[in-house]
Amino acid sequence: QVQLVESGGGLVQAGGSLRLSCAASGRTFSSYAMGWFRQTPGKEREFVAGISDNGGWTHYADSVKGRFTISRDNAKNTMYLQMNSLKPEDTAVYYCAAGRGGISVQTTVYDYWGQGTQVTVSS
Repeated sequence: QVQLVESGGGLVQAGGSLRLSCAASGRTFSSYAMGWFRQTPGKEREFVAGISDNGGWTHYADSVKGRFTISRDNAKNTMYLQMNSLKPEDTAVYYCAAGRGGISVQTTVYDYWGQGTQVTVSS
């Protein structure tokens, strides 16, 4: 079992930055690929970024490429999402997820999810 807890969300003006964290319980964090997803009311949860179990591979949605950076510290059982040049359309609840199936844009590949953290970008 892996429990995930996101933090770092909040209200920021357009052009600003936030860093999200995802803290994981358990001793097997380094065995899991991790991902960040986001969701707005009435829409499906969408892939934002993913990182392999050892951090060697990353993948980003086109909408965030060049602005967001995903990283992880396996010694601290924590994953991060550095978000720069934020836009109002980045407003969403952000979720972290863990799975053994490698990086994927599909939510079904991930086995564990956090409770989400709200990010609001004002124009």
